[in-house]
Amino acid sequence: MAGIYIHIPFCQSRCIYCDFYSTTLPASWHMPYVEAVAREMQMRADHQPVPTLYIGGGTPSQLSVEALRRLFGAVADELTLVPNAEVTIEANPDDITPQWIEALRQTPVNRISMGIQSLSDPILRTLRRRHSAQQALRAIDLLQQAGYHNISADLIYGLPGQSLRQFADDVSQLISLGIPHLSAYALQFEEGTALMAMKQAGTLSEADEELSLACYERLIDLTAEAGLEHYEISNFARPGFRSRHNSSYWTMAPYIGLGAGAHSYQPDSATRSYNCEDAVSYIATINNGSLPSTAERLTNDDRYNELVMLSLRTCEGLSLSQLEHQFGRKRLDYCLHMAKGHIDGGRLRKTAEEALCLTRRGLFVSDDIISDLMV
Repeated sequence: MAGIYIHIPFCQSRCIYCDFYSTTLPASWHMPYVEAVAREMQMRADHQPVPTLYIGGGTPSQLSVEALRRLFGAVADELTLVPNAEVTIEANPDDITPQWIEALRQTPVNRISMGIQSLSDPILRTLRRRHSAQQALRAIDLLQQAGYHNISADLIYGLPGQSLRQFADDVSQLISLGIPHLSAYALQFEEGTALMAMKQAGTLSEADEELSLACYERLIDLTAEAGLEHYEISNFARPGFRSRHNSSYWTMAPYIGLGAGAHSYQPDSATRSYNCEDAVSYIATINNGSLPSTAERLTNDDRYNELVMLSLRTCEGLSLSQLEHQFGRKRLDYCLHMAKGHIDGGRLRKTAEEALCLTRRGLFVSDDIISDLMV
């Protein structure tokens, strides 16, 4: 069964760090875009049960009530959600109002992912986020009062002007509010973003690497003390609240992406496809009866590298029996040979389930370890 991802690229304004496809096209484009997504859904529908549906962006919470209803009308018409399917929508805190929540009640959404990033107003202004810390806290309260308790909050560490104490306080406050899922990422300076332009112009500098590492270490400690599982390098959840949709990516399960810039993956054919990153072109192509996508066939080396990269990000690690089954004994021997130095150095461990897992020490150099095991 394939999970479904729907990309809603619209944003009122661009955050300085974002390198996902998004657009500030006016609201008049929202309904034509949703209609195009509905058509793509119809074109791609295989009528298989859908275990997870994730609506991301961009800012899906920017959609009007009318557009939201049309989108979920198409979901009802074209998709068959399994009982208790996980249905997630991303939202900006300032979009979460009683009226928006009332509209959400008419949909199958049962999980909300909020891009909070920080609870410091000066930092939020630097990032060009639209919400304030108070609006984020108010949004959580409104959702919980309405009965939405499966809430995920995104945080960023290594931010300009951020201290270890301030980041730790953010984590502690969200945990104290009963948030069952946290995603926390180190700030990345990506090409083409306003953040990178500011760095190159000398108006903003990267945080000290030692501070970022200290923030990550404190994050691991605080979440563990609160009983959250560290189930993926950047993700922490109370038991039963892991992101089922994102977990499908890390286990290389099939998924279908709808909308401009969305990606799809079919493991049986080792094929990945991706839609064009332009909402206007996407709408025109769909309206002409074609899929605006490009496909590529992954080589065995590509598939091996992805298995290593994605599996080692999870707490379950890289299954050695799966690796041998998919790629043969020779590739397994290569992987174990490359892993030996990291096992001896305490950065990797072999579990009783015959899997390679990152140790706590290994988490801090995970990119290097993963790179060493690739071909």
